[in-house]
Amino acid sequence: MQIFEKTITVSEEDIDDLNHVNNVRYVQWVQDIAKEHWLAYATKDILEAYSWFLVNHYIEYKSPALLGDQLLLKTYVSEVAGVSTIRHVEIININTKKLIVKSKAKWCLMDSKTQRPTRLTQEIAELFD
Repeated sequence: MQIFEKTITVSEEDIDDLNHVNNVRYVQWVQDIAKEHWLAYATKDILEAYSWFLVNHYIEYKSPALLGDQLLLKTYVSEVAGVSTIRHVEIININTKKLIVKSKAKWCLMDSKTQRPTRLTQEIAELFD
């Protein structure tokens, strides 16, 4: 299982009226890291032929993040089956080592030409190993 990571710093734009990161921002970060992972490993041909559609998404908020916190975003794919994958994302406060958010999402692979679900090829499945 390949883990893709990046570090971000909480900025003023991420903060809500309660002075912590807005829940909607976490959802955006979850989507962003999934897309960055895909773009980092997929070839140009794969990117032109396929796209992803979010089927469902579960997110659990464990602890708040505050302005200036450094966060580690980690993602990996735990399952590849048929036309879909199960992707996990964890957001961890680097300083406190606390888990801030965890999410699990089911993504469906789509054929870019037909806009219909398509089975993951071996080449695509191997991108997540």
